[in-house]
Amino acid sequence: MRTLCSSTLIGEFFVIGFAALVAMKDPGLAVSTVWLVSGIAMVLCVLLCGMVTRPGGVALGWALQLALIASGVFVPTMYFMGAVFAALWWASVHFGRKVDAAKARFAAQAESPSTTPDAA
Repeated sequence: MRTLCSSTLIGEFFVIGFAALVAMKDPGLAVSTVWLVSGIAMVLCVLLCGMVTRPGGVALGWALQLALIASGVFVPTMYFMGAVFAALWWASVHFGRKVDAAKARFAAQAESPSTTPDAA
């Protein structure tokens, strides 16, 4: 799960940075505020890569997805990009857990002694 979720979060890191460049052009927003908020979100993306398998990591990821969608108030394209990344986040969590379960099942099978008799 960690690999899939981390790749989604790194993608979001770049999207947030590009959205900040767009938001800078809005005369109603202070450039320092745009970069402060975007910078915090970008750092959160990177930190969350390491926290995704810890308790609360997935929930923080969902909070980040909601914030990304909400940023559409300032950059309307982010409504769409936020929804896309929320779908990617769901897929990363859902299929990542399936992959982790399969890995654990294969590891358990490898550790257990073989039940087939030797052909000697």
